[in-house]
Amino acid sequence: MDFELKPLPYPKDALEPHVSAETLDFHHDRHHRGYLEKLEKLIGGSAEARESLESIVLRASGTVFDNAAQAWNHDFLWRSMTPPGDAAPPDGDLADSIGRRFGGLTDLRTEFVEAGVSQFGSGYVWLVADGDRLAVESTHDADNPLRHGRTPLLTCDVWEHAYYLDYRNDRERYLEAFFDHLANWKFAAANWSERAARR
Repeated sequence: MDFELKPLPYPKDALEPHVSAETLDFHHDRHHRGYLEKLEKLIGGSAEARESLESIVLRASGTVFDNAAQAWNHDFLWRSMTPPGDAAPPDGDLADSIGRRFGGLTDLRTEFVEAGVSQFGSGYVWLVADGDRLAVESTHDADNPLRHGRTPLLTCDVWEHAYYLDYRNDRERYLEAFFDHLANWKFAAANWSERAARR
């Protein structure tokens, strides 16, 4: 796998005013880079290092898992967000599935924000596919749905470094801003369609 930090899929100031360039400077350039550098030190040059990041996440444990999963989670997080001007509500099959499972986007928003707010300590809140069924779940620390046989569609990072500079300790306001202004529903829909194609 490539241990190089990929650039963000948008300029650092593109998510403002909801997520600042300063936050992305710390979160992407320092935290995300740090996980990749630690992973390089742990497995660089080994046969394991030639596997995909997803493969490492699925079978690793301990410190290797922590750093590989955090690298994977962050790659997924950056794509789960889009600049506010590009954000649009879900449509097509994903929108229909949200309606059937949650009753609509407003009810999904309520469940998603509540799951993130109630996550004790650090972690993530996810929209996932569990087979043909949508679900919202939260995971602790570096854990992610791949480890539990589910397909991630969208995620929001609720580690404090993701929001403290912009929202201080108001995690709920951060989650609302993510869902209302930054959620990349095109990315989620592509993940939903790809999951269906693999079945």
